[in-house]
Amino acid sequence: MKRPRLARIAAVAVAVALAASGCTGTEQESGPGTEGRIAYLDYGDFGGGSNPQANYNPYLDASRLGATEYVFEQLITYDNYGCQAKPWLATEWNWTDPRTLVWKLRSGVKWNDGKPFSADDVTFTFDMLKQHKALDTKGIWRYLSAVEATDPQTVTMRFTQPGAAAFTLFSEIKIVPKHVWSTVPDPVTFPNAEKPVGTGPFTVKAFNPQQLTLARNPDYWQADKVMVDELRFHKADGGGQIDQLKLSRGEYDTNAMFVPDIKKAYVDRDPEHNRYWYPSGGSISVYMNLTKAPFNDTAFRKALLPAFNRQEIVDKAQLGYVKPASQTGLVVPGQADWLPKDIPNQGVIAYDQAKADADLTAAGYPRNGDGKRVGKDGKPIQFSFRVPGSWTDWVQAQRIIVANLTALGFTVRAETPTPEAYENDRAIGNYDMLLGVHGGSCNMFRNFQEPLASDQSAPIGKKAVSNFVRWNDPRTDQLIDTLRTATDEAAQKAAVADLTKVMMEQVPMIPLWYGAKWFQYRTTKAVGWPNEENPYAAPSDNLLIITNLKPAGAGAK
Repeated sequence: MKRPRLARIAAVAVAVALAASGCTGTEQESGPGTEGRIAYLDYGDFGGGSNPQANYNPYLDASRLGATEYVFEQLITYDNYGCQAKPWLATEWNWTDPRTLVWKLRSGVKWNDGKPFSADDVTFTFDMLKQHKALDTKGIWRYLSAVEATDPQTVTMRFTQPGAAAFTLFSEIKIVPKHVWSTVPDPVTFPNAEKPVGTGPFTVKAFNPQQLTLARNPDYWQADKVMVDELRFHKADGGGQIDQLKLSRGEYDTNAMFVPDIKKAYVDRDPEHNRYWYPSGGSISVYMNLTKAPFNDTAFRKALLPAFNRQEIVDKAQLGYVKPASQTGLVVPGQADWLPKDIPNQGVIAYDQAKADADLTAAGYPRNGDGKRVGKDGKPIQFSFRVPGSWTDWVQAQRIIVANLTALGFTVRAETPTPEAYENDRAIGNYDMLLGVHGGSCNMFRNFQEPLASDQSAPIGKKAVSNFVRWNDPRTDQLIDTLRTATDEAAQKAAVADLTKVMMEQVPMIPLWYGAKWFQYRTTKAVGWPNEENPYAAPSDNLLIITNLKPAGAGAK
């Protein structure tokens, strides 16, 4: 698997602490944890590229170090598995109307330099993002018109249009201290390298290009939930082979990397303690060019639903690491609360070649005397199926898909262009059928708007923004607009329920499998990691995880 988009490799390199020049602080070995806590946990990579420098500016995505996830916090955090917003620096929020959002902030929070956190810090942070567009990497000011401190514990946000679609962004925007950042001449170039000040559970203890060490913040507002004294991150090697070896040796307490045979290479080496959990991400789907026959026929598309052997793709092309995807466009079971209860099997379609054959014939696409499937013009149906040639797991999936379609009498040309050619042709609609990815986030508006909204499409020959199948349906647009404006969860769920029915009944695309979120962990030192039995968070939900870990033997699994 060479594809970084789905097999995001965040791994580890050397296991020794290097007292290299350029350290910010002095690296020391930790003894046993105090007061019954875990002395330290070893994590994977800390970011910063191939030549990392001390950079704790939380808005510089390309060069910042992973410490920012533990030094700075946001108004809310999300359980990105079950898609539940959790109070964090804000304890509650209320939409007084679709364009006005009022936040109540947590009292008693302090920055790690001892100064109190207040609404002025929140308004300053958002105003700074407005003034320096390069820092607004989430694009929040596309939606906001003003952010005001009503009192020391209350912030009012006003939006240029109904703001519900932007709500999940607040889980990604880190709040910084006004008393520090207001003195910075240029926040866009500010590395924040010396003792970064945040409200989070850890502070930066030491850094060199091979290791980053964070120390527990004893004055953290929920310090009683942080049972680890140090976190040690290690620079990943470029190829991943050293990382995999060190993971297999049990030298790291958690990581997020692709491993070819995780059971043999990792679990079997210490079955009692070595675990992994690969929750589902976005849906990898069959995209059909809906401007062409026969793909422009709903009955044809619907007849194809049982044509694909999803389980074979999962087992052979994805090594059994993932799950077949729901036709609804939702990620199940994590997003099952958004799913209508009357959809069988949570919308996962079973492989049934005989049913597909019969449904195609009933839809007006019979086989001729040579066994070839013919269109309504009586001519054999021929089309191409494309995947990027360097994405090896997709190429293997392509073989299975083409075999499934060939067995139904279609003549299918397997094409494997470069990723650049694939993406360009997909954008301008120069294809018959290919694989694409959509959804997987907790922003239901974006999950459906990006692949299905007509304003994300374009005429053939022009680049579409994200609606690459050219789906154009007024009812779909209306439901997506409801998601854009509705602040009430019940109204949002009603719109999503109807959109899942569009996916099931009109079949604008055909989801096959979910991309994996790689996550390995050990229970020798710490227990309470999220897993399939206790999926309280996604692997990337760092603040939720670190406040749920306990020393081994504390009772959690």
